Amino acid sequence: MRVLIAGSSGLIGSALTARLSERGHDIRRLVRREPRRPDERRWDPPAGEISPGTFDGVDAVVNLCGAPLLPGRWSGMRKQLLLDSRVEPTEVLAEAVAEHRVGVLVNASAVGFYGDTGQSVVDEKTPAGQGFLAELCTAWEAATASARDGGARVVLARTGLVLAPKGGLLTVLRPLFRLGLGGRLGDGRQYQPWIALDDEIGALVYALEHETLAGPVNLTGPAPVTNTEFTRALGRAVHRPAPWQVPAFAMRIALGQAAEEMALFGQRALPRALEESGYEFRHRDVGSALAAAT
Repeated sequence: MRVLIAGSSGLIGSALTARLSERGHDIRRLVRREPRRPDERRWDPPAGEISPGTFDGVDAVVNLCGAPLLPGRWSGMRKQLLLDSRVEPTEVLAEAVAEHRVGVLVNASAVGFYGDTGQSVVDEKTPAGQGFLAELCTAWEAATASARDGGARVVLARTGLVLAPKGGLLTVLRPLFRLGLGGRLGDGRQYQPWIALDDEIGALVYALEHETLAGPVNLTGPAPVTNTEFTRALGRAVHRPAPWQVPAFAMRIALGQAAEEMALFGQRALPRALEESGYEFRHRDVGSALAAAT
């Protein structure tokens, strides 16, 4: 296929581009500056502009756009940036997908859609939860409507915490744990829906190549763990104890609502749509995923 990717320079975008190229797909990248390579095409989401000819021969679009959720507190201005950086590009791409009759749109989202689910198991049939992240993901996914209405197969990739050898969450945690400074967050009972980078990319490629997948798809490992269990597993992976606890009140003081929803909330999310469609995980437990990433 010819695949057009927005957000190709990040952790997931870079790895996805490499994997698709290895599988023989033709890649085009959307960039917001002047193109420097033959595979780059310029666009300006706030202006709703995409260079002429960008969609010529395109079979599928992958949208990974979005400003980082951390670090920093979620001020009103920051929340607006997080919303605009996701919804605006998605609306532009969804309209272009419909206009050019592109067959597939795989659009990023997150398990934050479900809010804080406590000990309850959730899957793709579970409705949206409460909180800023749930509202953000709901608006993000709704922005794909014009592509779906135009006849495209739309996959909403609700991603968990991506465990990668370089970049992502472990860039912060790995050095702390290796120094013996690792510990659980709050009471540690909140679930952390993790996924190995290898499976994150594998699932995105699978979604592109398999017509059976459409709608919400949880990109999470098949065995979610609590923060306490994750902390112990990461300690084992780096061969260090992780005896400490970061008090919830201290995190709230430092990061406010961001700490609440990013670290103290949790989702016991299962990838039912992926598994029922036939996808086979390379890393089925968090120990295997962390061993590959550390």
